Amino acid sequence: MDLNQWMVLAMSLVFIIMLFRGIPVVYALVGVSLLFVLIGEFVLDANRQAINEYIEFDRTGITYNKLSVNAGRFFGGIIKNPVLVALPMFIYMGLMLDQSGVAQKMMKSMQVLFGALKGGLALSVMLIGIILAASTGVIGASVVLLGVMGIPAMMKQGYAKPIATGTIAASGTLGILIPPSIMLVIMSDQLAISLGDLFMGALFPGLLLGGLYILYIVIYGIISPKSMPIPDDHEPVTMAIVLEVAKSVVPPMGLIILVLGSIFFGLATPTEASGLGAMGATFLAIAARKLNLKVFKDVMRQTLNTAGYIVGIFIAANFFALVLRRYGGDEIIENMVLGSFENPYMVIGFILFIIFLLGFLLDWIEITLIIMPLMLPVVIGLNIPVEGYGVVDNPSVVWFAILVAVTLQTSFLTPPVGFALFYLKGVCPPEISLLHIYKGVIPFVILQLIGLLIVFFWPTLTTWLPAVAYAN
Repeated sequence: MDLNQWMVLAMSLVFIIMLFRGIPVVYALVGVSLLFVLIGEFVLDANRQAINEYIEFDRTGITYNKLSVNAGRFFGGIIKNPVLVALPMFIYMGLMLDQSGVAQKMMKSMQVLFGALKGGLALSVMLIGIILAASTGVIGASVVLLGVMGIPAMMKQGYAKPIATGTIAASGTLGILIPPSIMLVIMSDQLAISLGDLFMGALFPGLLLGGLYILYIVIYGIISPKSMPIPDDHEPVTMAIVLEVAKSVVPPMGLIILVLGSIFFGLATPTEASGLGAMGATFLAIAARKLNLKVFKDVMRQTLNTAGYIVGIFIAANFFALVLRRYGGDEIIENMVLGSFENPYMVIGFILFIIFLLGFLLDWIEITLIIMPLMLPVVIGLNIPVEGYGVVDNPSVVWFAILVAVTLQTSFLTPPVGFALFYLKGVCPPEISLLHIYKGVIPFVILQLIGLLIVFFWPTLTTWLPAVAYAN
């Protein structure tokens, strides 16, 4: 290894050490970057002649002056990006929808509708999770909301703790994949591909996972009815109950159709659709008489905090990536990945495995912002034939992005440090331990891996819908 390779390895190790020390990721990214600019400018340059006698060192101009010139690009380039305007809008939409009370109404009505079925309550939670995923896109909010509503009802009905917690954790994480997902918004920016293609491409894989979850719950209810008992006082299904369910489902489904339908039929760009979604969620809160000045201020404050956190990581990750590239990090990583396997599909599998492991250490935001741009030239260079039907630009990149999204969703559930597990633990009663949650999510992790394999071997699942949507 030459000195540049050692510097890239050192940057990565120091960053990981800082994270383990509990340093916030933004400070870790910026601190490591400044440290290695200092090393490059004052230490290595001062000893360049002596170093080159032993090892070749070709540093490509890491100086504070050059970095100061790029300061405007770090901030201005991110803020001016029209795609990222959708980010705070979708965050606002999800938070406002939580305040509207539609999820609570769906829970009450679906619980009555499916009450006579084995696993009916778990099925209700899963269906609500799918609907919330398609209308909020915020993982933490979905998991916490489903946990607050579902855990007490499941415990009261005598559900086994693992199946109750596993159902809630898995259904809550669908928001990272089913559009409109804020992760897909960020991926669109980092991979320079159409956000509309990503939204349409993620729809079938997201529904596929939801379908696998529902199938598992139904089969589990038949095999182990004692784990998901039917309540003794369940009501018979009547037309009034069906109408009540329809009334509770129509508002969020209308919001989904407003956002995704406007994109699908070409009536609005994803950025414009995010504004429609924010407006629609506000109207739902008004219609439910849940909107007041305090609620509005709280939603705006949470939106600002979340969006500001993501933009801060955007800037820090761009800074880190620039310094890494000055040491030739992108070429080093590309050569390392491409040199691992000759088969291009094995290379993709290796990248997904690395991203899966990084999910134990980093949040999806850092992985998306740091790793995805470095992997983009690798994926393009593989020239994997993915059918785009002459409509989808860079279909192999769209397919890869959806694979990464499914992989990151899996990392949310994987013990011991899946983020969704700790979101859920925070709202569980004391008698439910982390061990119960770990046991509950294992079957769903297996289902996610099955879903990942299906998308891996059938890329058409990610490109057919955007091709049809934009061809028309």
